[in-house]
Amino acid sequence: MKAAVAAAGEDRALFDRLLALSADEQAEVIRALTKPQQREFNERWWQWAHDGQRAPPGDWRLWLIRAGRGFGKTRAGAEWVSAHARATPTARIALVGGSIDDVRQVMIEGPSGLIAVARTGESVRWRAAQGEVQFASGARAFAYSAGMPERLRGPEHDLAWCDEIAKWRGRQGEESWNNLMLGLRTGDHPRALLTTTPRSNALMRRIMTLPGLVETRGRTRDNPHLPTSFVAAMTADYGGTRLGRQELDGELIEDLADALWTRAMIEACRVRALPVLVRVVVAVDPSASIGGDACGIVAVALGGDGLGYVLEDASVSGASPEGWARAVALCADRHGADRVVAEKNNGGAMVKSVLAAADATMPITLVHASQGKVAWAEPVAALYESGRVRHFGAFPALEDELCGLITGGGYEGPGRSPDRADALVWGLSELMLRKKAVAAVRSP
Repeated sequence: MKAAVAAAGEDRALFDRLLALSADEQAEVIRALTKPQQREFNERWWQWAHDGQRAPPGDWRLWLIRAGRGFGKTRAGAEWVSAHARATPTARIALVGGSIDDVRQVMIEGPSGLIAVARTGESVRWRAAQGEVQFASGARAFAYSAGMPERLRGPEHDLAWCDEIAKWRGRQGEESWNNLMLGLRTGDHPRALLTTTPRSNALMRRIMTLPGLVETRGRTRDNPHLPTSFVAAMTADYGGTRLGRQELDGELIEDLADALWTRAMIEACRVRALPVLVRVVVAVDPSASIGGDACGIVAVALGGDGLGYVLEDASVSGASPEGWARAVALCADRHGADRVVAEKNNGGAMVKSVLAAADATMPITLVHASQGKVAWAEPVAALYESGRVRHFGAFPALEDELCGLITGGGYEGPGRSPDRADALVWGLSELMLRKKAVAAVRSP
C-alpha cells in the first residue's frame, strides 16, 4: 500500500514538472514515459487544457469555437461530451458532422475523439452498424450526417456536438441545423457545441447572429502544446494569406457584393520573389490630425517585366504630421524610392512642407482626387484583374481595405477610411497609369 501511494506521489510530481516545460520539451519527455504515465497525463486534460478549450460560464445555449487548425477544437468537443455523459446517464447526445465518415473518423475514432479521451477502465463502445456510441454510464450518442437532414427530423437530444459547420453544404446543411435545433429540447439545460475552422457560408453567417450564442475565437499558435517548429513553419508558409488567416487564425473572411477587389484576385497575385525593379515610389494618404485615421504609406515598384509590385505597407496610426512624415522618409530610404506621391486633398501645402522637412532631398508629387477616389481606384482594380500587379508577400490590413472598396463608390471595409488602399491607388497610378519618363531607382 505504501509503495502504491509513493508511486502515485512520484507520478504527480513528474506531472507537475512536465507541465512547466515548453511544448517541444513536453513532447520529448512524454515519448519517454511509461504507458501508465502517458495515460495519466492524457486523463488529466482538465489540468493542462488551455483557456480556449474550457466551456464558458453563463446561461448560454450555443457555444461556438471558431479557431484555426491545431487549436484543440476536437479535444475540447470530445471532453465536453464525455464529461456530460459521465454526469448524466440518461443523456441522448447528437454528434453531427459533414458526413458520417467525418463523425466516425474525427469525433469518435480520431486521435482526439471520444474513444481516445476515455479514462482508464471507462468503456466507450462505438456500434457502427447502429451509428451509436455507448458510454459506461449508460448515456448514448448518435452519429448524424449534415447531408442527410431527414435523419434529424424527430429525434430529441439534450446535448449536441456539431463539427466543421463550414463543411455543411447548402440547403441540406440548413435543414439539418433546423431539425437539430427543433429536437434539442430534453434535459434540464439543452446545449450545443459547434467546433469549426471558419469558412463563409449562409449557415455560418446565420449562426453567428443567433441569440444565446457565446463564441471562443483562437489561432493555431494559441495552443501552447503545439511544437514551435510546426507553428513557425505554418506561419512562414501561410501567415497573412487568405488561407492562413482562415485556417490558422480562425478568421471568417468573405467577399462583399460589387467589391472592386476580391480575395481570390489578391491571392492569385501573390509572389515570393522580385524581378529587377525599374522604379520605386512611396505613396501617402496623409492623416490631418493626431489620433485620427491612419496615415496610409505604401511602397510600390515597377518591375523590368512591366508589372507593378507592392513591396510594403508602412502605414502608421496615431502619429503627428512630423511622425508620419518621418515614417514616409524611412520607407523611401529602405526601398530606394525616387519619388513620394501624396494626396493633397487633406491639408494641401502642409503635406508637401511636412514631407520636405523630413527629407529635403525627396522629390514629391501631390495628387488631387478631383473626380472622387473611386475614379482613381477602378482603373487600378482593372490592373489587378488583367494580372498586371503582384504582392510581394502578404499585407492583411491593406488587403482588407482593398476588398472593402465598392464599385461605383463607397467603402465597407474595416475602419472609417481606406487610407492604406488609397495610398496604394496613388502609387500604382503614378507608376502604371500616368505617361511619364521612367526614372532610375535611387540607391538605398
